[in-house]
Amino acid sequence: MTERLAIIVFNLGGPDSPAAVRPFLFNLFNDPSIIPLPAPARWLFATLISTLRAKKSRGYYAQLGGKSVLLPETEAQAQSLQDTLTRTGQDGKVFVYMRYWHPMAREVVAEVKAYNPTRIVVLPLYPQFSTTTTGTSYTALEAEARKQCLTVPMEKLCCYPTSDGFIEPITEHLRNAYESARAHGKPRILFSAHGLPEKIIADGDPYEWQVAQSTKAVIAHLNVADLDWVICYQSRVTPVKWLGPSIENEIRRAGADGVPIIIVPIAFVSEHVETLIELDVTMRDLAAECGVPHFARLAAVRADQRFIGALADLANFLRDKKTPCSATGKRICPASFSKCPHAA
Repeated sequence: MTERLAIIVFNLGGPDSPAAVRPFLFNLFNDPSIIPLPAPARWLFATLISTLRAKKSRGYYAQLGGKSVLLPETEAQAQSLQDTLTRTGQDGKVFVYMRYWHPMAREVVAEVKAYNPTRIVVLPLYPQFSTTTTGTSYTALEAEARKQCLTVPMEKLCCYPTSDGFIEPITEHLRNAYESARAHGKPRILFSAHGLPEKIIADGDPYEWQVAQSTKAVIAHLNVADLDWVICYQSRVTPVKWLGPSIENEIRRAGADGVPIIIVPIAFVSEHVETLIELDVTMRDLAAECGVPHFARLAAVRADQRFIGALADLANFLRDKKTPCSATGKRICPASFSKCPHAA
């Protein structure tokens, strides 16, 4: 039988209109992987926080035309991957799945089932695994596949934190930014990742460890002596203790030290509100207030052909592998991380 391949790429999602902001936030905060509370308490919390944050979030999205750019960013990546399939003569179609806003699991599973594939590959647009991103997305997708009786098994990639196709574009852009920043002093590189509550990491989530592996891979590829760098975290939401140091504190420290900074969004492969507003506007303004002599922010890898090519290669690599599977084909996380998918 001729293979008919369906590739599903997925990301967080985002509101497609001002009216969608509150329900998008509700979906996010009503996820037990994000807010691990009993269902009634979680529903109340999600209702409250989505209502309180909606006005502020609408202001952010207003600066982006009133909606998230993450869906068109992901669609561009999907189209580039589709072009790669066509160019290499593969009979396949690429589908976009978003966890918290359309197209969500129900819509995507229906589309894939109608396509009638003989093979399904699912690729996260999260290089580093977390139960709060890739994990919850797989849970929702698998539940919907069972509900709709999609019988073709899904071959799932769990992570690719040190994949050359992800690391090489970052390193190339960082090398150029580093040379420009040197005119203002010795640069400090802030590798910024989306934060998580510390409790999630303490419960065995490998995200922080994998972010560190991505960072170390970039540093090794960059090969600059006596490099000044730090991993920091952004986008804190709830009042519990989150991973640190925060990007705000690192910008203030850079201002006190009088050093130029380069922000590398090490956990993002697409541009969205966390990069275009939080980093490019809010953090840039903070840097100016703190007297940072030079501010630069690397773009995400987006549809860089090295990144898209890596995704295409991984789709082929997953064939006959036990999944979820890392880009190496084996467990990369230390045994202490019980939430690593390979632990199952």
